[in-house]
Amino acid sequence: MKSKASLPLSYRLGVTSRLLAAVVGGYVLASLASVCLTFWLPISRADAVVSGMLSSFVFYLLAVIWCFACRSAARAWFGVLVPCAILATLAGLAYWMARP
Repeated sequence: MKSKASLPLSYRLGVTSRLLAAVVGGYVLASLASVCLTFWLPISRADAVVSGMLSSFVFYLLAVIWCFACRSAARAWFGVLVPCAILATLAGLAYWMARP
């Protein structure tokens, strides 16, 4: 029986890291985008929640595409975490401004 050549460990770890960035980072990005849109859209609260939740699917899709289109896993994480930090800052600012 022939032995199949396996892929190097660095490649496997890179794919695993991209997968985690896409699944976990994409979920966080979609959640933060939904919260930010809910806070910042100038429409009624119910419409803003529905619009934010529906647009979260687009943000999640874009995060997954980004993670597997990058040349390295580090760039994939960077491309997901930077928008997450920006959206978290905007959501915190909106929450702080809404408090009495």
